[in-house]
Amino acid sequence: MTLFERLKADAAPQWAAYTNHDFVKQLGNASLPQDCFRHYLVQDYLFLIQFARAYALGVYKSPTLDDMRQSLEGVKAILDMELDLHVGLCGSWGMSRADIEKAPEDTPTMAYTRFVLDAGMSGDLLDLQAALAPCVIGYAEIGARLRGEGADHAENPYRLWIGEYAGDAYQGLAREFTNWLDRTADQVLTENRYPRVLSIFEKACRLESDFWQMGLDVRR
Repeated sequence: MTLFERLKADAAPQWAAYTNHDFVKQLGNASLPQDCFRHYLVQDYLFLIQFARAYALGVYKSPTLDDMRQSLEGVKAILDMELDLHVGLCGSWGMSRADIEKAPEDTPTMAYTRFVLDAGMSGDLLDLQAALAPCVIGYAEIGARLRGEGADHAENPYRLWIGEYAGDAYQGLAREFTNWLDRTADQVLTENRYPRVLSIFEKACRLESDFWQMGLDVRR
């Protein structure tokens, strides 16, 4: 069992609430109102800017060159792939990159990103990875599941988003992250420390759920 599989099993309620959230279900069945998705996407763009900084912090926290390269790949994936997806989707609504970057951060965005950065600043590489894992691996799981359900059909307006996270490039990134997490755990994880790592993982899952809910709450 990988460390991620153990964390996922021990945080099963939090993981299920995150990966099976109503926002995700509505993405899959194409019933999600566009204004909900638009608010989520703009906030996710702002989130990813901070997430890239968290990966950059991973470079500093890395004990080896291989770890530094892995962290750098995370920065590049965000700056060269994920942010461009968001800009392209927002562009279809007449929003420029500058428009997105001028948007104010919503409270769930601030809560989540600062939690991840604090986990990395106050802890070591494993703490940072535990905070990053729900997002990195969870999006891959969600994308693959929605594609497996046929949700990326031509009539679904969210098919490009699904395709991005179900695609080979992102799926490979998530697998590499899972392996990287295991390599770090092999070096520093003890049974006495595991509850702390699990707590970070659980909190990140809850913050992911709050992030989805933020999108739905636009309608309230």
